[in-house]
Amino acid sequence: MEATLFSFPSSKPPSPSLTQTHPKSLLTRASTNPFLSLTSRPTRRHHHHHHHRLPTIRSAISRTKKEQTVETIKENLENCHLMAGIRYKGLTVKQFQDLRKVLPETTKLIVAKNTLVYKAIEGTPWEALKPCMTGMNAWLFVHSEEIPPAIKPYRDFQKEKKLDSNDFTGAVFEGKFYGPGDFKQLETMPTRAEIYAKLLGTLNSPASSLVGTIQAPARELIMLLKAYVQKLEEEGGGGQ
Repeated sequence: MEATLFSFPSSKPPSPSLTQTHPKSLLTRASTNPFLSLTSRPTRRHHHHHHHRLPTIRSAISRTKKEQTVETIKENLENCHLMAGIRYKGLTVKQFQDLRKVLPETTKLIVAKNTLVYKAIEGTPWEALKPCMTGMNAWLFVHSEEIPPAIKPYRDFQKEKKLDSNDFTGAVFEGKFYGPGDFKQLETMPTRAEIYAKLLGTLNSPASSLVGTIQAPARELIMLLKAYVQKLEEEGGGGQ
C-alpha cells in the first residue's frame, strides 16, 4: 500500500491525532521516514570535506619540493664531467658544511633522495649510476675536466675526519660506471696539462717522424701546445 503523507480523504474531517502531532510520535516517525529526518546530512559531509583539506595542501607542497629537487639535479648535470655518490649516513650537519667549504668552486655537493636523482638521470648516460641508488647518498657534481683535483678534497676530508664508512658509492665518467674499487683510476688520471706536456715532449723529440715529415705545421703545433700547457699550469697554480 502506497503511503500518502499529509494527504487525507475529503469525506471525513482530519483526525485530531494527525493535526495535533505529539513530539514523541514525530520522533518515532522521523526514525522510520526519511522525509522527516532530524539529522542534517550535508553538515556531516561538510565536516569530512574539511578534515581532508590540510593533507591535500601538504601533499601539494611536498610534490612541488620534489619537482624542484629533480630540476636542480638536471641543472647540475649540464656541463657536468663526473657525477659521484658519497655514503652520507652518519655525517653531521657541521661536517657537511665543512666539506662544502673545502670543495673547489667547480664542484657541487647535493643531498637528495635516490628516487628523485634517478628520475632526473633516467634515459641519460648518467643512468649508469643506478648501482648507487641504495642507502643515503650525497651527490658530487664535477663541472671541470680536471677530475683528480675534484675528488682529492673529499679524500683528504675523509682521512682527516676518519670517515672510513662514508666512502664513494660509485661514479659515472664519460658514460662509464666506476665502482668504489675503481676510484684509483679516476684519482690518478693525468690532468690536461700533463697530457699536453707529454704530447709536446713526443712532438718535440728529434726522433718524431711527425716533425720530420711536416716540419712547418708541426712547429706551429708545438708553439700552440707550449702556450696552452703554460696557460693550464698557470691556471692550476692559481687554484692551489
